Amino acid sequence: MPKQLERYQEIERSIITTYRKTIWSPFVLAVKKYRLIQAGDKIAVCISGGKDSMLLAKLMQELHRHSEVPFEMVFLVMDPGYNAENRKKIEENAALLQVPITVFESDVFASADAANAESPCYLCARMRRGHLYAKAKELGCNKIALGHHKSDVIETTVMGMLYGGQIQGMLPRIPSTNFEGMELIRPMYCILENDILRWKEYNKLDFIACACSFTKNLTGSDEDTFSARRKVKELIAKLKKENDNVENNIFQSIHNVQLDTLAEFKQNGIKHSFLEKFED
Repeated sequence: MPKQLERYQEIERSIITTYRKTIWSPFVLAVKKYRLIQAGDKIAVCISGGKDSMLLAKLMQELHRHSEVPFEMVFLVMDPGYNAENRKKIEENAALLQVPITVFESDVFASADAANAESPCYLCARMRRGHLYAKAKELGCNKIALGHHKSDVIETTVMGMLYGGQIQGMLPRIPSTNFEGMELIRPMYCILENDILRWKEYNKLDFIACACSFTKNLTGSDEDTFSARRKVKELIAKLKKENDNVENNIFQSIHNVQLDTLAEFKQNGIKHSFLEKFED
């Protein structure tokens, strides 16, 4: 008689069986294609408590078990000012999933809200990242891993064009400019959000959404609070009904930029024009 699996083992197993094609294989592809992990790395896997970062933690655990490349991990949770309910939810989910978290506290929510009461989200994200870098470096890490996924990349690209007047992507790895020797990596770069949602629902998991006072979200909701991003999500969903390959086409476009056809572009902060070809 086969041994009965623990709940966390069933969840782990679903990643490499039921969701092998849509989650595990794209994860491994991103790690290899973008050379995200090297031998000797110590990576702070950053957990916010949402579905994306909790899946990232499980993927990194699975990779650590099977990878021929030796690396270390710390599962880092920053409490930026969660209420008791959300803090408890994160701790319960970490225990359920057998993720050994390291928790530290900050006042990011209060500081961001006080500094920019009308739109603190951008500032909050920057402050959170700075605190994560600092704590990760203190713990001896050389990289932080974030749970941004393929849908984030696609939506950011479209948002930049429609709302920012620019073509701008989201890189799978970035060297830090403020913390020497540190790097940010995005191992879920090739995984679509809908597939993360399917994994979550299949395993009957309940994670927190954004938990700051500004968004007014408590636990159990995945509603996006940014109206521009929500509109872009809706637009892509509508276009996908007509062309199922829309998401992949947008994603591939930032891997296939034809600079020779652009009137102007920036590189390393310096603007270049097609007119340079006509100058003596």
